[in-house]
Amino acid sequence: MSNLLFLYKSKIIKKFMNNFNYYSIMQVPKLIKIVLSVSLDFSNLEKKRLPDVFSNLKLITGQKPVITKSKKSIANFKIRQGIPIGCKVTLRKKNMWNFLDKLIFIVIPRIRDFRGFSKKSFDKCSNLNIGIKEQTIFPEIDYEKVTYIHGINISIVTNTYILKESYFLLKEFYFPFSN
Repeated sequence: MSNLLFLYKSKIIKKFMNNFNYYSIMQVPKLIKIVLSVSLDFSNLEKKRLPDVFSNLKLITGQKPVITKSKKSIANFKIRQGIPIGCKVTLRKKNMWNFLDKLIFIVIPRIRDFRGFSKKSFDKCSNLNIGIKEQTIFPEIDYEKVTYIHGINISIVTNTYILKESYFLLKEFYFPFSN
């Protein structure tokens, strides 16, 4: 069992029950999934970089990514319908908890000049969306073998629509927020 899952079951549920006056454990917000996605600027050079991005996501998550394809043709960006433009991975259950543990305690401290994530990173459904500029901060990526530096979007999805509860949940997981 992951350290954060143990923390959630042993302490965070009790704090929620006391602070938000819940009557049932089922009312307590929880994490549903974590989605990592990478999209590329699709010029002629970028087509060759998709396999690198694919393998990097596979190394980072330990799960096979899904290649995302364009839904429409956009002439200004030279994109035709159905061509691959990125890839994504959805993590649930054990993989989600292990990745969150690694993200909070190993990856985020490696970000240069990091002062915490803003509360504005939450969307209207109270899910946290984080943009990481380089894939090289993950320990699985060998910096010497990297040919292309790309960013990764990480979406942490909860089952609550209340911003205060979602913020409290991630704060209890020791997620670094700026004041």
